[in-house]
Amino acid sequence: MIDALIHSPFAEVAVLLVMAAAIGLFGILLRQPLIVSFIAVGLIAGPSALDVVHSDEQIDLLSELGIAVLLFLVGIKLDVKLIRSLGQVALLTGLGQVLFTSVFGYLIGLALGLGHVTSLYVAVALTFSSTIIIVKLLSDKREIDSLHGQIALGFLIVQDLVVVLAMIVLSAIDIGASAEENGPGDGSVPTVLASGVAMVGLVVLFVRYAANPLTERLARAPELLVIFAIAMAAMFAAAGDIVGLGKEVGGLLAGVALASTPYRETIAARLAPLRDFLLLFFFIALGSALDLSLLGAHISGAIVFSLFVLIGNPLIVLAIMGAMGYRKRTGFLAGLTVAQISEFSLIFVAMGVSLGHVREDALGLVTMVGLVTIAASTYMITYSHQLYAIFEPLLGIFERRGTPREPSEAGAHAEDGYKVIVFGLGRFGTAIGMRLRKRGIKVLGVDFNPLAVRRWRELGLATDFGDATDAEFVSELPLPRAEWVVSTVPIHPTGLSHEDTRTTLIQLTRAAGFRGRVAVASHHARDTEELFGAGADIVLEPFQDAADRAVELLCGAPEEDRTEIPAIVTEEKQAS
Repeated sequence: MIDALIHSPFAEVAVLLVMAAAIGLFGILLRQPLIVSFIAVGLIAGPSALDVVHSDEQIDLLSELGIAVLLFLVGIKLDVKLIRSLGQVALLTGLGQVLFTSVFGYLIGLALGLGHVTSLYVAVALTFSSTIIIVKLLSDKREIDSLHGQIALGFLIVQDLVVVLAMIVLSAIDIGASAEENGPGDGSVPTVLASGVAMVGLVVLFVRYAANPLTERLARAPELLVIFAIAMAAMFAAAGDIVGLGKEVGGLLAGVALASTPYRETIAARLAPLRDFLLLFFFIALGSALDLSLLGAHISGAIVFSLFVLIGNPLIVLAIMGAMGYRKRTGFLAGLTVAQISEFSLIFVAMGVSLGHVREDALGLVTMVGLVTIAASTYMITYSHQLYAIFEPLLGIFERRGTPREPSEAGAHAEDGYKVIVFGLGRFGTAIGMRLRKRGIKVLGVDFNPLAVRRWRELGLATDFGDATDAEFVSELPLPRAEWVVSTVPIHPTGLSHEDTRTTLIQLTRAAGFRGRVAVASHHARDTEELFGAGADIVLEPFQDAADRAVELLCGAPEEDRTEIPAIVTEEKQAS
């Protein structure tokens, strides 16, 4: 009975899911992405350890469907407009990093004796960074809307486009090989290319005539819209496989077919959990197929390639952005986001293995590099501000004088006599700035989000673009003549400690010579005492203050008192 349970596909999947949940929880405690945990599940469940995985066909089927959904979501999210909106920096940085990593990765591979084809595969695989991991980490740190976050998104899209081209080239290379063996149809190059053109033409016609009206009707039943999206991904992936383009290219074309519809964000959001679930089986299949002895055989090469990715990729991004006129801080923070390889790297090499271009030990090598770089870069991005503080004295060579792409206007404001400097130009900060100006008080706004800065300028308010945790930038602000520094920035951990942007800002402004008073916003009452202890004179609690004022108005407070904020005075008195 035990043997029957062990060899039951359902029981195997149940055991794998339990292992994934347990190891995933342990990985979260170590602040690691789930990719690392899922590959670890495959290694532990594989023949080299517990030997749990026997239902290879079922797991491979789920794995292939997961890849199709993943590529579908890449296609549906491809947004070339973002590259255009960021100017040349996303394009040049993305292409520069891809070119640098490919060339030097290829040379390193040859130096390690890998051979020309294997070195080329490994080099191309090292160029891809994980969009999923980077977006998640930047979102958790609330830096996705910052300048370096937007630039990172821009060159990640460039990398996604390179992924598409690489997979198309890979499929084209396989056309000739499959023509002599058992390729689909007659396997001829003209037939496969014609089929590919036909699929692209079908996508164009679908986008032009059917995509919007069809999705609009399907959106009336959201569950049906999701089923339709999955069907599109599977159908195009199967068609791509049949004509010789591969499941990956087919899934990507399915995503592109729906990328222009107004429901693409809804589809992407609803399919994301399914993608993560199915990719679990891809990484399990990958890990279980790896021989731990193969991993050990390439440990020296994995260390060399890992150091190359962890150090070389950030440096090339920093150099390109510095040459284009960005500050060293922006280049450093953006560069750290490419200090790892992605799930696409593993998929790319796995395609090469399935096509017979490279051996399985190449996949083992890239997997080891992936484990090391993903694990290490997670901490690098989490501790990015602390790392910048350590390496800042060495980064001067990467910054041009004047940083024309990031003009600092702090010096220009020195004689303007601003009484209040507001950090954080969201809705709360903007409301404060507008009311201060209405009372005739000169206010200067500061934010690290280019869109927020632009909105303030459109409102006719003075503003600086900069980071509240950048000591160099804060020291250039007109602090000595200001009476108030106001921070409306929500809690934003700068590392694994309890320190956040608000307490860092208090320390930096005091160190820069500010002798006025500090007001900070807090959305949690438990932070109030800590912020007072850090040096805040007033703690603003927007929701509580608004509720207090609403109750006063409901209880008959005079209409002319609407602009007063008595709750602030109360907080100040309590603090004293």
